[in-house]
Amino acid sequence: MQTTIKSSVAFSGVGLHTGARVSVVIHPASAEYGIWFRRTDVALGDNLVPARWDAVSNTRLCTVLSNASGVEVSTVEHLMAALAGCGIHNALIDIDGPEVPILDGSAARFVDGILARGVRRLDAPVRVIEILEQVEVRRGEAVARLAPGPGFEIDFRIEFDEQAIGTQAKRLDMANGAFVQQLCDSRTFCRRSDVAAMQAEGLARGGSFDNAIVVDGDRVLTPGGLRHPDEAVRHKMLDALGDLALAGAPLVGRYQGLRAGHALTNALLRALFSRPGAWRMRLCDEEMARRLPGVGVCRADVPAVA
Repeated sequence: MQTTIKSSVAFSGVGLHTGARVSVVIHPASAEYGIWFRRTDVALGDNLVPARWDAVSNTRLCTVLSNASGVEVSTVEHLMAALAGCGIHNALIDIDGPEVPILDGSAARFVDGILARGVRRLDAPVRVIEILEQVEVRRGEAVARLAPGPGFEIDFRIEFDEQAIGTQAKRLDMANGAFVQQLCDSRTFCRRSDVAAMQAEGLARGGSFDNAIVVDGDRVLTPGGLRHPDEAVRHKMLDALGDLALAGAPLVGRYQGLRAGHALTNALLRALFSRPGAWRMRLCDEEMARRLPGVGVCRADVPAVA
């Protein structure tokens, strides 16, 4: 059955790039509503922005959604990952600024808040997007691929020169609460050399050691170090889940990323939907439903950092 959150839940924090304080409230929504953002600070015109792959307007450093009136919501990927990872299909998200707050740089607080409210089943079946043929996009050495599979799996590999990150790979079947238990607390990361460059361009104004892993060569500068030895690749998997959630329905298949990011994952969805024979929408039977992210998760599954 489709789901929504049982009651509204609020979050507040600064935007990673704007540095402005912003509040977000996730509200329950009816079956077939999908996920929408509503810019409550926009008084005139269309303030509703769909959480959908074809509304993505920018993918530099984060995922930005826009509507036809040019109203934007940026840095949506962690919140979208939390919704997908908790199995939420329908929600209206009020936001009083242009950027979703970064919180601690992961999705754990979003997940904890959602599961604290609980998930409500709706009287409507879940439709899934089943991958029928392999679809791949490449940009230089970066690759993103969707292939057929019985459930939903993420397979990711990153390669960085910095010894504190290096080469990391991880593969997870996203069933049985894998996102909540293993990925949701993994934070965004950057190189120390990137911070000054981003801030010189007016970006990362809200960035700090409280909401990102900062590395310099073989050193992790963030106090407390890493939550996982492979936290960087786990965060890339978190981002991928959030960006893939913009497909508009749960995916059934295998996602593979090599050095991929927001831009390549969105390009992959665009390539998928340009090939009608590569996918089909189908009703989700009980066996398939058990393999989707979010099925059977509870608040006790959330790592203690939340």
